Amino acid sequence: MKTFDDIDMRILRELQMDAGVSLETLGDRVGLSRNACWRRVRALEENGAVKSRVALLDPAAVGLSLMVFMQIRTHSHDPDWQQKFNRAVQAIPGILSAYRMTGDLDYLVRARVSDMAGYDDLYQQLIHHVPIADVSASFVMEEIKDSTALPI
Repeated sequence: MKTFDDIDMRILRELQMDAGVSLETLGDRVGLSRNACWRRVRALEENGAVKSRVALLDPAAVGLSLMVFMQIRTHSHDPDWQQKFNRAVQAIPGILSAYRMTGDLDYLVRARVSDMAGYDDLYQQLIHHVPIADVSASFVMEEIKDSTALPI
C-alpha cells in the first residue's frame, strides 16, 4: 500500500466524486495552486493510485437497464479453463466485472443487458467460449446503492 498525505487523500476523494473537475476548482478545494494540484494528480496517476478517469453513464439512458449477477460453477479448475474464462469475460462487453470466489461458488459475474433476451445472448456468448457446469442468475429489481467511490 502506498502512503498518501492529507492533501493526496483529499484529492483522491474529490476525484472519486467528479473526475472531470477543473484543476483550478480541485486546487481550491484542497488548498493548492493549479500547478501544484496538477503535479499531485499526475503523481497519483503515475504511481497507480488513480487508474483512470471516466464518465459514469446512466444505464437506462443507454438501453442497459437490467443488471444481472451470474453465479458460476465449473467442474474444471485447470489453468487452460481459467485462461479461456478470463478471455471470454474480457471479450463480452456486457460483463462489467468478474470475480473468482471462495466457497461453493467459483465465479461471480456482474453484467448489464437490455432485457431478458439480452441476458440470453450474453449467456450464449459465455457458454460458446468456455464450458460451464452451472449458472444461476439473479436479476436486480432495485438498486439501493451502487457506488464506485472507495471509503477512503
